[in-house]
This record gives sequence, structure tokens and C-alpha cells, in this order.
Amino acid sequence: MAATTDSTPEMRRLLLAGPDFSLASVDPHSTPGFTGGKEEGKVALAEGADALSSLQEKLFAESRAGSEIAVLLVLQGMDTSGKGGIVRHVMGLVDPQGVQHHAFKAPTDEEQQHDFLWRIRPQLPGAGLIGVFDRSHYEDVLVHRVRGLSPAARVEQRYAAIQEFEAGIVAAGTRVLKVMLHIGKDEQKVRLTERLERKDKHWKYNPGDVDERAYWDQYQQAYQVAIERTSTPDAPWYVVPADRKWYARLAVQHLLTSTLEDMQLSWPRATFDVEAEKRRLAAT
Repeated sequence: MAATTDSTPEMRRLLLAGPDFSLASVDPHSTPGFTGGKEEGKVALAEGADALSSLQEKLFAESRAGSEIAVLLVLQGMDTSGKGGIVRHVMGLVDPQGVQHHAFKAPTDEEQQHDFLWRIRPQLPGAGLIGVFDRSHYEDVLVHRVRGLSPAARVEQRYAAIQEFEAGIVAAGTRVLKVMLHIGKDEQKVRLTERLERKDKHWKYNPGDVDERAYWDQYQQAYQVAIERTSTPDAPWYVVPADRKWYARLAVQHLLTSTLEDMQLSWPRATFDVEAEKRRLAAT
């Protein structure tokens, strides 16, 4: 299937985590909705840039006319799954003034004194912006479930809190697009090895990533539960196979483009007499 705008609905459908979703059945090396290879994928990504950029500009322009709509792209995935690459290679193709990016790290001492959503709310995108969360509030159910950082009962409560939180975001006019970048354990090992072998990648390496690999199966189960409990019609989850970086970038571009298309954006009407302004300008 060619990676054109017409293929977006099919790719989107294939990546949607529906009612009977099983993470274990998703091949992280697959390319749902796209039959080309790496070079074709790179070309398709470049060809899709103009459509995404135009839609992002319309979103931004509408906010200047008083609209309060926005988009929130949530990126989750195991370490090395390619979240940073999505930010660079997909969001990097649009006007940076229309993007609000935040990478959530381990909570600070102050943040730990508050509800887990306390640090999330201030980072929500403003009107006309595409907000990007590199990791998010989902860390507080994923890591906490696997590592036992919170009692099991509290983690269970957080699924409902997340649903309520995201429903409020949507009600306020922000579209929520949640993407899990699904990388395989073997591919993660390859990427971590590359970080160790290349001096220019040492800064990316975190010894703790090796420790987390010991909990791989538990994290897969935690993702399965989180997706089951928090995927709703207004804030669905999409699971993108991420072993092939080029495909993951293309898939997220398609998902974001189709989300913006759903919003039926348009250029704001001029608040002045266009023809009169043309005459005035011509006279100067």
C-alpha cells in the first residue's frame, strides 16, 4: 500500500488498539498499512510534510481568531523506542512556534508531594498548539505497577483518574492522540549496544536501562493493562511497531495528520476589507 493521504484511514485502523487488543500479538518489526521499504518510507515521510505543516498552520491561525482548540500527542514506549526521533523527524517538519514539547523525567521531590497529575496540567498545550509529551502521566501507572512504587490499589485508582483527566482535556477542546511505540527486546539491545559503541551516543546511554530490561515482560503486561483501561473513543491508543524507525515516524505522521484532518480546520476570515486594503497598499 502506498503511503499517500488515501492510505491514512487504513493505517490508522490497523494501528488502533481496539476492544480485543493484544500487545503480545503485535510484531514490533511489522509495518501495518505500508508495503514499501525504508527508502520508500523516507520518501513518503517527506511527501507528507507539506500536508501536516499546512494543517498545523491552520490550527495555529484559528487560535489567533479566538479558537481554543489544540492537539496533545502522547508518546510512550520502552527506552530507545524512538520518542526523540519522532520529535525531530515528524514534529521537526512543522513550524516550531506551533509546537509545545515537554519531556517528563522522574518527578522531583516537590512534584512527589502532589497528586500525580499536578505536574502534567501546566504542560498541556495552549490554544492553537500541538503539544507533545515525551513520556507522560502514564509513567505513574506503568513504572509504579512494575516497580511497586505505589500500592496496587492506588495504581488501580489512577486508571480512572487518567480517564477523567483526559475526558476533561477533550471537553475543553484539545484532541488527544496517544501513541505507544512498540519496540522488541532484541532491537532495544541493538540500540543500547550502539550507544555504548559510539562516543557520540554515550550521552544517551543510561545504565538504568539495562536494569529495566530485567522487567521486560512485566512492562509489556503493564502496557497491555494501561491500554485496556484508558483507551476511549475520545482518547484512543494507537500501537505503532517501532523496530523500524522510518516506519514509526511515518505512522505517527499519518496519525497526527488524520487527527488534524478530523478537526476540519479552516483559515480564519479576514477582519478587514481585503479589497480596500489592496487599494490602500497599491497607493503607497
